[in-house]
Amino acid sequence: MHMRVLYQFPLSHYCEKARWLLDHKELDYIAHNLIPGFHRAFAQLKTGQNKLPILKDDSRWVAQSTPIALYLDDTYPEHSLLRRDQLLRDNALKIDEIADELGIHVRRWTLAQALSYSDEPIEIMMGEQGYLRQFEKFSKPILKTLVKKSYELEQDKIALSKQRMDELIIELNDRLIENYGRYFVGDRLGLADIAVCSIVAPLLHIKGTPWEIESSEVISTELEEYKQYILSLPLGQYVQRIYETERNARVDWRGM
Repeated sequence: MHMRVLYQFPLSHYCEKARWLLDHKELDYIAHNLIPGFHRAFAQLKTGQNKLPILKDDSRWVAQSTPIALYLDDTYPEHSLLRRDQLLRDNALKIDEIADELGIHVRRWTLAQALSYSDEPIEIMMGEQGYLRQFEKFSKPILKTLVKKSYELEQDKIALSKQRMDELIIELNDRLIENYGRYFVGDRLGLADIAVCSIVAPLLHIKGTPWEIESSEVISTELEEYKQYILSLPLGQYVQRIYETERNARVDWRGM
């Protein structure tokens, strides 16, 4: 039997992108969670690098969301993510690249905001069962320190990320308007759209995603104001619309 496993962090927007790529291709897979920090040794061993997501497709291992997209298009041409037309293809890969850079800053800024209010992100990272839950008293503070260190959550870095995030959001907004606001490239969903929507989703707390906010949860005023700002842009409205109409998730993001 053909076995496909996506090694992921439930909270990672890069992993959301990979889940969406697989869902778009209508491929069956299992989302398997790794523990932040401890994932590095596994990733290094299997793929020679230390980032997630990692796709294991039968005996093939592919690391990171964009190489996963290219691999899927090569191996499963149906529901293509990139167009054959070279200009459209280059354009989509450029937008994907901008989204990738934006992702680093969105992650740093939203995590810093969220952790200043609650341990909710840490709770999700720990998963619902397993070792980290059994030794919660010790594992939680260790994980929190690890997250702050690996995502460089220092004040000056956070401020720089916020600035870069603003610039990239405007750039993506302009590119969307250039294509008349329906899709980023051409006239149907593709890699560019999936990349941008996944990366922006944590800023918009989209329903049915790991970043959905329950009404009782407290969030920072800054986060709420930024969300409203993005929703005032064509980009924000587009991300919301694409999630509502085209995100047909086949696998629970919580993983196993």
